[in-house]
Amino acid sequence: MAKTTTAAAKEVTIDDLSDQIALLKKDIASLTETLDDYGKAKSEEMRDNARNAANDFADTGRLKAMEVQQQAEEFLKAQPGTALGIAAGIGFLVGLVTARR
Repeated sequence: MAKTTTAAAKEVTIDDLSDQIALLKKDIASLTETLDDYGKAKSEEMRDNARNAANDFADTGRLKAMEVQQQAEEFLKAQPGTALGIAAGIGFLVGLVTARR
């Protein structure tokens, strides 16, 4: 059971190695380009997701603000005297806080 090797397997030339290195460089460049494209696609996807989430939050905020405004208007119509008293009290407190002595 002696180990036999063929002469063809031993004869790897510098040209063969150069060709393999060139092929390896080409494969690495292709892989780098693919990773770059993947990174760009993911960043665009994340940007779109963030933009959509921000728009959803803005819409929700607008709806809540409109609800609060409607409730305030209903309170003003239902109890105008109380609303006037609250506004006067808040104005008085703001005046005390901002007054210079």
